[in-house]
Amino acid sequence: MYEQLVHLSLEQKVELLTKTLVKIESVNGTEGEEKLAEFVKELLQTFPYFIENPHHLWVQSVPQDPVNRKNIFAFVKGKKQSAKTIVYHAHLDTVGVDDYGHLKHIAYDADELKTYFMIQQKDAEVQADAASGDWLFGRGALDMKSGIAVHLVNTLYFTERIKELEGNVLLVINGDEESEHRGILAAVKELKRVKAEYQLDYVTAINNDFIAPLYEGDQTRYLYTGTAGKVLPCFYIHGRTVHVGDTLLGIDPNVIASELTRSIHNNMSLAEELEGEMILPPTCLYQRDGKDAYNVQTAVYTHLYFNYFMYEKKSNEVTNELLKVARQACKEVEHRLAHAYEDFCRRAQLPNRTLSFEVEVVTLHQYLLDLQIQGIDPRSHIEQTLIKYESLEARMKAFKLVEALQALDASHKPRVILFYAPPYLPHNHVDVSTEKGHELVNVIHACVEKFTSETNEKFEVRKFFPYLSDGSFLSFSETQEEIQSFTRNFPGWEFDQTIPFQEIKDLDIPSINLGVYGKDGHKWTERVYKPYSFKILPQFIQHVTTELLKTK
Repeated sequence: MYEQLVHLSLEQKVELLTKTLVKIESVNGTEGEEKLAEFVKELLQTFPYFIENPHHLWVQSVPQDPVNRKNIFAFVKGKKQSAKTIVYHAHLDTVGVDDYGHLKHIAYDADELKTYFMIQQKDAEVQADAASGDWLFGRGALDMKSGIAVHLVNTLYFTERIKELEGNVLLVINGDEESEHRGILAAVKELKRVKAEYQLDYVTAINNDFIAPLYEGDQTRYLYTGTAGKVLPCFYIHGRTVHVGDTLLGIDPNVIASELTRSIHNNMSLAEELEGEMILPPTCLYQRDGKDAYNVQTAVYTHLYFNYFMYEKKSNEVTNELLKVARQACKEVEHRLAHAYEDFCRRAQLPNRTLSFEVEVVTLHQYLLDLQIQGIDPRSHIEQTLIKYESLEARMKAFKLVEALQALDASHKPRVILFYAPPYLPHNHVDVSTEKGHELVNVIHACVEKFTSETNEKFEVRKFFPYLSDGSFLSFSETQEEIQSFTRNFPGWEFDQTIPFQEIKDLDIPSINLGVYGKDGHKWTERVYKPYSFKILPQFIQHVTTELLKTK
């Protein structure tokens, strides 16, 4: 394919590659991820630089991966013998295509989709974009095969200018960004190995995950010097089960779950307030009780978990905040249940007996300490449960662990246990108080000034990429104590650790996002804007790279 690329203009190169990559299905969790990784490797092997330096191109197999994912590494070493290195990284997996409905058969064909959208009348904006010729459609076109294309073209660009390259470029293409981030987590170890082998200084990592308008008519090209983090706080809610004929005597875990959801979901008072940043509140992603068939008994337990973005908050702050909310929610339920029981006794002319509706609210860590005080060692139970449910979906496995621990308490009291399950993404941003961070941000602002005057584009530099990103795993700022506030509330962490905290800390690569621009990511109308994404952005990244690699 190199022969097809070499005579094309910059934007033509990016467009051809984007269309080609879109045609290769790579839905997360399918063999397509491996297939696309192989294509990227084979493409890079046609570049003259890698023909002459085959040892600078290699494949890393992701350990114990269910679909044999592979990470592709391509190292471009400048002639000026500098340790300074820019990492380009992008993910190759996409979400599925069920949302395309009857158009699933053309979901990976940019030209067919463009033709369809030009003649369909339901969405005037989509139709106008298709008719303009400035937009490229298709699953993954925006998120983020156009981003891979930009990085590939820029990698080719620097291989053709080795003598002028004052440092090095390291390209990393990985999978599984849309789910468990197995690709980048494996890449962390390889980045550390390569750093030691070549004695590299990682100046920054440039991700080019997509950016989009934040409001109607927004034309701003947002650049980010960090990324949001995420935790998945979970609540295991154990009630007091009764027959529906005795419903006033019970504590239904669904009622507690509903109150927790009401108190947490989209609660802006739980969101951080950072000037100029797009900050999102917690969102309920799952709420379900343990009943799998009809009967007239109230549920024994309910499972509940939330997406919780973090920007500058620490894990221990989130834990304390949610504990407070959960305790208040349970107080509301206790009061309501007690009042309903008293009213029932009055209406039925029954004597009102003393009945407690108290619900204990604890973290997993607190509960484990309580078990130990009772003389119960939970470790063997955790290990056995992990083995029993090793093939279960990660979040459900976490709930099974907590359920097994709850069963160890002979009192079986109504209880809410707060814990965490995967995924966990650290938040980070460039620290301008350091020399490296200060220089990086200065270069970005200088490039913004240059490209604003040359292109008339409107740029804005912000701290936090507002969506989830593999850039979360390239630097980490929380202390050991703050890490422990998360890990000790993560069931089975000591047996099944998922985040290499120390290796991320050792890498400490400032992560920025200079993204392709488009609309409707993860929707069937997903499309990337070609004039900016295929021409201006690649040049912008080239310029940032060149300026950052200049020796002092």
